[in-house]
Amino acid sequence: MIRKGFSYFMYTKVLGWTFNANGNDFGEKGVFMFAPHTSNWDFIIGRFFMGMLRLKPKLLVKSSLFFPPLGWILRALGGIPVDRSKKNNLIDQVVDIFNSRERVYIVFTPEGTRSRTKKWKTGFYYAALKANVPIYLMYAKFDKKEGGVFEVFRPTGNVEADLSYIKSLYYGIKGKHPEKGVFPDEE
Repeated sequence: MIRKGFSYFMYTKVLGWTFNANGNDFGEKGVFMFAPHTSNWDFIIGRFFMGMLRLKPKLLVKSSLFFPPLGWILRALGGIPVDRSKKNNLIDQVVDIFNSRERVYIVFTPEGTRSRTKKWKTGFYYAALKANVPIYLMYAKFDKKEGGVFEVFRPTGNVEADLSYIKSLYYGIKGKHPEKGVFPDEE
């Protein structure tokens, strides 16, 4: 885990970002949904943000990147390899991770990639629903250099209404490379 003081210094003083956790209480487990995801900088900003909160998140990373020495580094940073080339019950794998640990946070990006996509993926929602954990709705406003957590959201099972509400929080937020992102108001 990156130390809180170092994270704060890098996030606020070096990178010039502001921090907004909105007074949220972070329990023992949860899905951190981060949007928009358009750049490798999202990872750096997110790591420092999580370091300030003293949280050690796990990240789902395409398995093709887990070769030495990059794979060792990714694992040290919380990376969990996933094979995105086939249907492999990823949600059940994530639920197993939640069920096997006392304290764990898994970061999802609804775009699933830094490239342009047509719509959000919903794995973050179904993983949280099935594991009965909250979703921490994270954002990064690159134009304002502000990152934070909108709120802690508990999925109700009403998928359409829940996703509509979640997406409404992200209207107008652009990532570092807006041309690469898919935004809720475009779906």
